[in-house]
Amino acid sequence: MSQKTVLYVEDNAFNRKIIRQLLGSTTYRLHEAADGEQGVKTAIDTNPDVILMDIQLPKLSGLDATHRLRRDPATAHIPIIVVTSFAQSGDELKAHEAGASAYLAKPYSPRELLALIRKFAPEA
Repeated sequence: MSQKTVLYVEDNAFNRKIIRQLLGSTTYRLHEAADGEQGVKTAIDTNPDVILMDIQLPKLSGLDATHRLRRDPATAHIPIIVVTSFAQSGDELKAHEAGASAYLAKPYSPRELLALIRKFAPEA
């Protein structure tokens, strides 16, 4: 079995560090992108097994990036978990309408996030 990959699209370096540490104890390989445009490009280039997507991102919002990935046949199949601190009424619905597979509001339990990642991309 090949190693599963996770793409984390998040502009906050501290949040990326937390996920790096969380996945450091697993067999997942992590790719990172700091804005929505880079996230879309990295998803196309690396074809990850699952994408963690923030909503508030520079250049292209997480919702727009999710929508773009869903419209591209090369990335349409990739599960996208929207992980956001921008949790306002209606955001979960907007995330699902954009094509998100799951939605998780910050602060979240690292164990809860890891369980979601494993649900969509079980470790080898």
